[in-house]
Amino acid sequence: MSRIGIIGAGLMGHGIALVMARAGHEVTIHDPDAASRDTVHARIAASLTAMGIADTAPITDNVATADTLAKAVRAADIVFEAAPEKLPLKQQIFAGIEAHAPDHAVLASNTSVIQITRIMEGLKTRHRALGTHWWNPPHMIPLVEVIRTEWTAEPAMETMMALLAQAGKTPVRVEKDVPGFIGNRLQHALWREAVSLVENGICDAEAVDTVIKSSFGRRLAVLGPLENADLVGTDLTLDIHENVLFDLESRQAPSPYLQHLVADGRLGMKSGAGFRTWTTAQADAVRAKIPAHLSKLDTILDD
Repeated sequence: MSRIGIIGAGLMGHGIALVMARAGHEVTIHDPDAASRDTVHARIAASLTAMGIADTAPITDNVATADTLAKAVRAADIVFEAAPEKLPLKQQIFAGIEAHAPDHAVLASNTSVIQITRIMEGLKTRHRALGTHWWNPPHMIPLVEVIRTEWTAEPAMETMMALLAQAGKTPVRVEKDVPGFIGNRLQHALWREAVSLVENGICDAEAVDTVIKSSFGRRLAVLGPLENADLVGTDLTLDIHENVLFDLESRQAPSPYLQHLVADGRLGMKSGAGFRTWTTAQADAVRAKIPAHLSKLDTILDD
């Protein structure tokens, strides 16, 4: 059993706490917002119930709350930071974590967009600091990317990889701290082309989503792109690339089409319109479908 400190009790923090508590670890979680601290046990229980776990008490009992950062980390073996995606805030948090956590503790930032090097560059003990990119929802998506900076020592990487594997996650090592790590670089390369197809009048947004969900999206859970390339043959893959890559979107800046959507207040489901229009009922149905699908997928892939 390890002692886990978590800073941030929001969507990501409560999910990380759930995973670690479910694996039998002793979790202490802090959030500066008292309401987030007061409701974290109920939110963990609700997430467990949605996963089909009826007896939630043995797991939630492994989670304590702390009203200060110092109390949350002072006995921790591992610390996860799950604060909002604001660089100065994360840097400030890690200064506090470094000051109060034991010398042996491994320090991890959960972020999907900020390079870990920038977050940790002000620390004196950078050898024990790394990144862990959990995917949303963190208690249902298996992957966690473990990101090494130029200063991260190998024992810290090994400790984190072992902890995550023991907790039932699928950890992957990212050996260079690049923007987007692995998953978001792949995901947003796809999104860039998806936006471009709509922007250039090739199809509408619904067609893009339908094509992905009704074709290669169905096999991605069991057949990655490089496995697929080996399956069909690297020679065929090369032939395809010679005939299509030249015409793919390659701009290095955000799409003007996307910028116009944001400027016009078309912010997606939360505003009722984005690439597509959404009623409240339609948006709620999509949100409900995600955990249901992930739970069924777990069952299928475990067989």
